Amino acid sequence: MLKNNPVMKKLVETGEERVGKLAQQLLSNEKFVAAVQTLVSRSLAAKGTLDTALRTALSAMNLPSTGDLEQLRSKVDDLERLLASVEGKVDTLVSNASSKKKG
Repeated sequence: MLKNNPVMKKLVETGEERVGKLAQQLLSNEKFVAAVQTLVSRSLAAKGTLDTALRTALSAMNLPSTGDLEQLRSKVDDLERLLASVEGKVDTLVSNASSKKKG
């Protein structure tokens, strides 16, 4: 109902236009862009520091990190593939052995 209202449509269009102009002005301001870049850079550095501290804390408590769990999951997946391959070969050998006994 509101979507078809001409007043609402005009308000939305005006709002989109103003937000677009504001974004354009902000992105053309070198100081704003530099501040955003600095903020992103510092955030990434803080995340790296936090990740390192968390890994160290987990290691000190003898708990696995996310990386450790991913490595373990990868090894389990490799073992499952190997087991499936061995199982297929055993099935083939059993099938061949039983057909030789019948023949």
